[in-house]
Amino acid sequence: MYSLDSKVRYSECDEHGRLSLLSLINYLQDCSTFNSERINRGVGYMANKNQAWLLAAWQIEIERLPHFYDDIRVSTWCHTMGRTLASRNFVVSDPDGNQLVRADSLWFVFDFAKGRPVRITEDQHIYLTDEPPLDMPETKRRLPVEGPYVEAPAVVVSDMHLDTNRHVNNAQYIGMATSALAAVAGPDAPDRIDDIERICVQYKNQALLGDTIVPRIHGDGRICTIDLTNPEGESFAVVRLELREKDSAC
Repeated sequence: MYSLDSKVRYSECDEHGRLSLLSLINYLQDCSTFNSERINRGVGYMANKNQAWLLAAWQIEIERLPHFYDDIRVSTWCHTMGRTLASRNFVVSDPDGNQLVRADSLWFVFDFAKGRPVRITEDQHIYLTDEPPLDMPETKRRLPVEGPYVEAPAVVVSDMHLDTNRHVNNAQYIGMATSALAAVAGPDAPDRIDDIERICVQYKNQALLGDTIVPRIHGDGRICTIDLTNPEGESFAVVRLELREKDSAC
């Protein structure tokens, strides 16, 4: 297990003084990339092979999120690795060890020269640890997108959305989804961070600089599915937000 200790910064908070969703995902990503650097399997190592670990799917359970200046520990470990897919858990905890956020994720190795995912090689098995997986529902590789939808304002991909692979960063899709929901639902949107109980994401295609992303919001009450597509309807990512029972915003 690899752990990262931090204190919630003002720049990481939303308007309610809590860790924003975007900052939360950034913490999870930073923890995993730091883990890679620690075991000498980081960005540079993969770049020399013209490869990168890419995220296929997230499942994030939110019990509660920390406030500004709170101390937190972000931990991660890889518990399963198959031929083409690896599973990695995350926990965000407070100084007393209470789990504030739990997450599972699915990853694959992408070869840029071949333009496709490739088999995980033996040298990547260094990630595997003895920690058991979290007791969470199975993380789904595919999320259904069904029923009527409402379109939110389109987003044109700019430099601020990109990561070192020159495609839209994983966290940015979740930010686009929540912003789209707020734009369509207005004052009824889950603008308080504790309204969101679970986030599931399926990444399908890479959005690049200059691409137009059109959020299509499908909702049936407590569960909102935001399909982030191109203008022709081909999906880049699907974000599923589950709200707590007390609220219904879609």
